[in-house]
Amino acid sequence: MQQWFNLSDPGVEEAFYESVTLRRFAGVDLGVDPAPDETTVLRFRHLLEKHDLCGAILDAVNLHLEAKGIRIATGTIVDATIIHAPSSTKNEKKERDPAMHQTKKGNQWYFGLKAHIGVDSKEGTVHLMATSAANVPDVHMLPDLLHGEERKVWGDGGCQGQIKAIQQAAPKAQDMTCKKTKFKNYVDEVAKKKNTKKSKARAKVEHVFRILKRVFGFDKVRYRGIAKNHHRPCTNFALINLYLHRKHLATLAV
Repeated sequence: MQQWFNLSDPGVEEAFYESVTLRRFAGVDLGVDPAPDETTVLRFRHLLEKHDLCGAILDAVNLHLEAKGIRIATGTIVDATIIHAPSSTKNEKKERDPAMHQTKKGNQWYFGLKAHIGVDSKEGTVHLMATSAANVPDVHMLPDLLHGEERKVWGDGGCQGQIKAIQQAAPKAQDMTCKKTKFKNYVDEVAKKKNTKKSKARAKVEHVFRILKRVFGFDKVRYRGIAKNHHRPCTNFALINLYLHRKHLATLAV
């Protein structure tokens, strides 16, 4: 509930007192006990982090979707997005988060972490994810985003030339990453057309990132450190999978 509505710990406590719907969803009865306070929410989140249960939530949601006929197929799209972290040094320690790093994309610098995901090419479902500092190249996380049964793997230009890494993680996979099209005084038109076709397939992963940042509001980290911030996107991607297939699931519930 906290991640669905992008609430802080105090915000969750306030929401329980303001919304009958949220109290009913969480099983909170103010006639019996007070709503959980922000300290209880904090301790519960720490419990999830300690036992790595947020990753288990993603796995459980995907098993639920599979039971409803939404299965992980044999094609995976890999990509990453940058989640911003505060770059100011106006804090108690007078320093930026040492676990976060900056990277240049285009002509702009970004400071924060990267959320790397593997998305099913048919259903758009996120099946694996990893986090790293923003300056870690996408190719380093590539093997962690493949489930091993892929027949095709899509990626952007940053993943080209990684056929060995792909086939080590998924021996039967065909490399569908975008290739370089521009050379000195020459443009490879054939490769350009192939890249356009591949980009249409890769559009599903951009849809996932749009939902992450615009619907669930996760475009900036709340906590310090990569490990501590890893658990929120795990939960968010589980919720995104439910959000993507909400119409199908609602039809089955009728």
